[in-house]
Amino acid sequence: MSELQISDAEWDVMEPIWASGACTAAEVIKALRESHDWNPSTIRTLLARLVEKGALDYDVDGSKYIYRAAVSRNQCVRVEGRSFLAKAFGGDVTALLAHFVSDSALSPEQIEELRQLLDTKKKSKEKRK
Repeated sequence: MSELQISDAEWDVMEPIWASGACTAAEVIKALRESHDWNPSTIRTLLARLVEKGALDYDVDGSKYIYRAAVSRNQCVRVEGRSFLAKAFGGDVTALLAHFVSDSALSPEQIEELRQLLDTKKKSKEKRK
């Protein structure tokens, strides 16, 4: 995957497919019925758009299309994260982390987890020198 970007609506359509591994359009429609006031044809259009973008693959079983993710959720998270970082913080990771750390109620366990992640990253960079 190069830099596949999906819209918020497309992301919502991908969620049940990522969760189950494969879904028919009817299953996606059913999964989104409670959280979205979308017409089923809107969801089918979003599925077609995701296939066109290369985010979904499908198999045909009689009259049913069975959709599978062609990209992982992690791949999309990575792209979205880079896009958000560039847009909101001009690419400055330190500014992003400072914002979220100062603006969040972190537990001592979460603070320790962040410290360990940063220490691991630092050690990895030092080994490459």
